[in-house]
Amino acid sequence: MPLARPARAAALLAAGSLLLTGCGGTASSDAEAAVTLTNCGHEVRVAAPPQHAVSLNQGTTEILLSLGLADRLAGTATWTDPVMKGLEKADAKVPRLADNNPSFERVLDTEPDFVAASFVSTLGKGGVATREQFEKLGVPTYVSPSDCAGKDNSGGGDGARDKALGIDTVYGEVRDLATVFGVKKRGDALVASLQQRMKKATAGIDASDVTLLYWFANSESPYLAGCCGAPGIITRALGAKNVFDDTHEEWPQINWETVADRDPDVLVIGDLTRKSQTAESAAKKIAFLESNPVTRTMDAVRHKRYVLLSGQAMNPTIRTVEGVEQVAAGLRRFGPVK
Repeated sequence: MPLARPARAAALLAAGSLLLTGCGGTASSDAEAAVTLTNCGHEVRVAAPPQHAVSLNQGTTEILLSLGLADRLAGTATWTDPVMKGLEKADAKVPRLADNNPSFERVLDTEPDFVAASFVSTLGKGGVATREQFEKLGVPTYVSPSDCAGKDNSGGGDGARDKALGIDTVYGEVRDLATVFGVKKRGDALVASLQQRMKKATAGIDASDVTLLYWFANSESPYLAGCCGAPGIITRALGAKNVFDDTHEEWPQINWETVADRDPDVLVIGDLTRKSQTAESAAKKIAFLESNPVTRTMDAVRHKRYVLLSGQAMNPTIRTVEGVEQVAAGLRRFGPVK
């Protein structure tokens, strides 16, 4: 991982010293107090609301944009989808450091006063840099609690959960970030809006006799959702069943013969715009499903029971609520599937 140039590192150390003594910020007086919180096993102390933050993943970026903080973002990175509807103008104000992980030096070049990420791996070994590397330079860091609460990220792949993730953990992230940035009322309003959308999406729906499968990416060895991540939030909200509820891995790679054997009623398909895996877009996924001899005879494929979701809706983010809305709409559209 590239290291900061000595002069830049010294500048950040100086900036960090100022930050930790409580300097800076244009927030209101009640937002000036230092904030300390425990996040994924780290104590995070922010002396004043960040004014030059970097968000290293789309999920955290969209929360910050939804809180009206575009003017306080120095950069963003790692996108799988177009920005959430309604945030296009705000997003256009924020420099895109990289479509995937930027280098540590590239992030330091923005002189950040706070760094947020959606995944432990982004701020870990093999990612942009470790949290400790940033913190040594006086830059506080934050990782989405949904990627560490009840989750083991020590093995390979995308980790495994020993308990199901709840949407309240996502709401907690919104409140955390709103508190750090001194806009607590905006955070409360955003959470209330998301809660209302969840209530409306699930009203009167009973999908207890419906089985679902979630396919994120890759046609040769597909990444399919296990029981307990963001797809689990969607599934439980609708009362349905994930055909791979028997695995606690976040996104296990499962062969198509096993998928066909379980024959789900509805296929929830990731419609991604990134280009790091095969079959990223929904169109390519559907073309594969309808031409592959193993999958084309599946009931959901023969009846074209597809629900298309953004990659962000299939990750634990505020767009998971969008996922609940879209899967619910699909189930209503399909009607009884047995």
